[in-house]
Amino acid sequence: MQLQKKGTTLKSIGTALKSVPGWVPAAAFAITLSLGTGVALAQAAPAGPAQQAPAAPPSAPAAQAPYLAPPAMPVAKAVPADPLPPADPRSFTAASPTLETVNAFLSQVWGYDPDRLWRVMAIQPTDAPNVSKVVVFIIGKSADAKPQAVVMYVTPDGNHIIQGSTLVSFGATPYAATRDLLKAKASGAARGAAGKDLMLVEFADLQCPYCKVAQATMDQIVKDFPAARVVFQQFPLVDIHPSSFKAAAYGVCAQKQSDEAFFKYAAGVFDTQEALAPATEDGLLRAAAKRAGLDGDAIVACAGTQETKNIVKADIKLAVDAGIDQTPTLVVNGRAVPLNIPYDMIKQVIVFQAKLDGVATGASADILAPAPAPPPAPPTLNSLPK
Repeated sequence: MQLQKKGTTLKSIGTALKSVPGWVPAAAFAITLSLGTGVALAQAAPAGPAQQAPAAPPSAPAAQAPYLAPPAMPVAKAVPADPLPPADPRSFTAASPTLETVNAFLSQVWGYDPDRLWRVMAIQPTDAPNVSKVVVFIIGKSADAKPQAVVMYVTPDGNHIIQGSTLVSFGATPYAATRDLLKAKASGAARGAAGKDLMLVEFADLQCPYCKVAQATMDQIVKDFPAARVVFQQFPLVDIHPSSFKAAAYGVCAQKQSDEAFFKYAAGVFDTQEALAPATEDGLLRAAAKRAGLDGDAIVACAGTQETKNIVKADIKLAVDAGIDQTPTLVVNGRAVPLNIPYDMIKQVIVFQAKLDGVATGASADILAPAPAPPPAPPTLNSLPK
């Protein structure tokens, strides 16, 4: 490996990490550089605004057997000002990327979380031409947080990194290209502001049950961020939802009447979503259009045209070009956010991204205020020291 040829190996980096109390090997964690990425064309798990706790991360340790002896109560630990070891200058031997670029990238990706600390420990060349290896240590600010090592590879063009099995846009402004793409081409039905300074694009499938659940979250976002333009961009997952393409085609025709008509139609589809199937879709979609105040016969005729089908195909292509791989996904000025995370975190990301981009959210002071920390849980036999 080129790292060994340069005389500074990951072994020395690992030694530094082991000097930190409670360190955990990188293999024990599934660290991603975004808020969440899903299996290709998968559905995200449902969660409304602050109504469903997220599932435990894959790396969460299994519950241990109860400790029956009466242990001492835990003693509060002081949180070190800087719990991470210093970086060794000899570990920075790659011509690119620069340390400044890596830190700017991580500030965009992780900066929304004030309780997260990181340090770039190495930027090294590899045996693959023009591919650099970046090692980052990351830790939370709580007293019992354990450091983790994240390893990523920068592609030769310098525009992407590979971390685990994920390809992520890289650079000081990693979300700019997707933001520009959606400002130019996201043409779904919209609510909120007319301007596109703060553009929140929801990619959703009308036959996706989790998209139905997510509409409560989207309604809350519209209410909380009046300066945002909130777009419902159709992304029918035709391989798993056989009626989704036709539902999207009806939606295109409803939107031609008005954005308000589309949202009424979409609500009607979600209401009868469980019954959607190839044998029932025509009747159910037509009924949803009529409940939205639309001419059922005209919508049926419109949905069957090649022009409408081409619009749906273009919507699918836009989602793929934007790197969307699950529904529902919210894209905040180019930054993809899964809608299965707690609502307070979604708000936090929207506010953070708007600040980065220098745009207003229109949110009131109580919305912008950080969410209060939950009260500590009472100790249990499983939580007390062993």
